[in-house]
Amino acid sequence: MNMTEGPVLGKMIRFTIPVMASGILQLLFNAADVAVVGKFAGEAAMAAVGSCGALINLIINLFIGLAVGAGVIAAQELGARRYEEVDKLISTALTSSIIGGIAVMIFGILMAEPLLRLMDTPEDVLAEAVPYMRAYFCGMPGCLVYNYLAAILRSSGDTKRPLFFLTAAGVVNVILNLIMVLGFGLGAIGVGIATAGSQYVAAGLTLLYMSKTKTSLRLAGFKVYRQKLMRMITIGLPAGLQGCMFSLSNVIIQSAVNAYPTVTIAGNTAAGNLEGFVYTAMNSVYQAAVTFVGQNVGAGKFERIKKISFQCAGMVLVIGLTLSGILVFFGDKLLLIYASGENRDLIVQAGVQRLQIIAATYFLCGLMDVGCGILRGMGKAVQPMIVSLLGSCVFRIIWVFTVCPLFPGQIMALYISYPISWIVTGGIHYLFCVYFYRKLMKRKREQEQVAVTA
Repeated sequence: MNMTEGPVLGKMIRFTIPVMASGILQLLFNAADVAVVGKFAGEAAMAAVGSCGALINLIINLFIGLAVGAGVIAAQELGARRYEEVDKLISTALTSSIIGGIAVMIFGILMAEPLLRLMDTPEDVLAEAVPYMRAYFCGMPGCLVYNYLAAILRSSGDTKRPLFFLTAAGVVNVILNLIMVLGFGLGAIGVGIATAGSQYVAAGLTLLYMSKTKTSLRLAGFKVYRQKLMRMITIGLPAGLQGCMFSLSNVIIQSAVNAYPTVTIAGNTAAGNLEGFVYTAMNSVYQAAVTFVGQNVGAGKFERIKKISFQCAGMVLVIGLTLSGILVFFGDKLLLIYASGENRDLIVQAGVQRLQIIAATYFLCGLMDVGCGILRGMGKAVQPMIVSLLGSCVFRIIWVFTVCPLFPGQIMALYISYPISWIVTGGIHYLFCVYFYRKLMKRKREQEQVAVTA
């Protein structure tokens, strides 16, 4: 897909739909886990899966951030038609993803129980959460390989193949979930094993395609090129740190949620899972912003950034408002997918409480992410990281320790911190977008004046 010429909106829609579907399928890994254990293994097992989510993201986001760096670099190199540099990037990304995946796997297995205890996870939940988390982390090498290579494929405009590979992995995940839980009665650890196995399916299919393709995205061996790795780190590490800090704030919030009864934790888990579908749909527009802006920056067509930015903001607003409305109006019925047993109504009630605040305002999160994506596509990594850390993460942590104690037992006081943080962070992101866009246009005018003078 040539993102540097012609109309933008049609190409952006063709780009985002497969990315959105891929993200939703990836989210279905966890949704299948939650639904299967909620229906067939009880509320403690469902709470176990939910309590691990924020902690797992905290550990892996640093490495997933490097995938963001690989995607931005690939978009800029492809926009500039520097295909030899793309070969070096692919080799570096593949090798670093394997090494990083093994490191994350070992760390997650060893530290699962200490970290879950640090989060004040209840004992009845802990018994299921520790083995689930250890099994989940066994799939980390596959997870990172898929995410790194899929980011490069998407940067070329190929969003369909990552979707196909993830579809196959999703089918495997659901089948293994049912076999492990219903067939072997393994509970939470069974769905952890299923998820880990499906990660390797996605990675294996991606590797197979990129080793056979005749395009510029063919695998070029296993070698780390220092310059490419440093660029990946320069762009991706701030994104990874930002993701880690977001997850850290979510871990702290999850710790606060863990102080409530198990049914509240389970309801929070179910509602958060539903919200994940909205976030994933909006995140596809964020990825479009990164890729389209990145290719046009690489091609030196800075004037197209403004059009791309407005259209991304409009798309994410439509997607966010539509899907958020569905959750707000039909949330009680959707939550029944996850809840069962004698406490089903209490779980649904707890989930609806969260949806009324967070889901209703989720479009603000989408707008915030698009602003961040525009900056990353420009090659700016530090600024969005700092803004996100202060505007969302630090803000939420302070909120938990200062505002929430003023309203003991009122979980709504916890949830309201989300939309406030999105407004603050998103507003500052867009101010930076305007500033850096004007700098790029000024640089281009100066270059044109020099060329005319010469």
